Amino acid sequence: QVQLVESGGGLVQAGGSLRLSCEASGSIFSFSAMRWYRQAPGKEREFVAAITSGSSTNYVDSVKGRFTISRDNAKSTVYLQMDKLKPEDTAVYYCNARTPTLREYWGKGTLVTVSS
Repeated sequence: QVQLVESGGGLVQAGGSLRLSCEASGSIFSFSAMRWYRQAPGKEREFVAAITSGSSTNYVDSVKGRFTISRDNAKSTVYLQMDKLKPEDTAVYYCNARTPTLREYWGKGTLVTVSS
């Protein structure tokens, strides 16, 4: 059974930084594309960032230049470094894994709150 466990959320002032981590159990990590999504109160879940098994990255426009996604295959962990945080970044952040056979797995999320 694959499990994704996020950590690193918390309360931070606007302009501050946080680093989220998502550790994957099982053997899927190194060949899976990894993504971060977020869901703000009253809004739909939205894509934030992605990194392929080959470490190509992609970001939603609203976080470009502020967030950085990376992965450590030896630790089966994907990271999201979030800098210059804004109140509108407040959300529950979810980790997602998509295997080459298009199976998807989700973590339970970690809450990020940015105060103004």
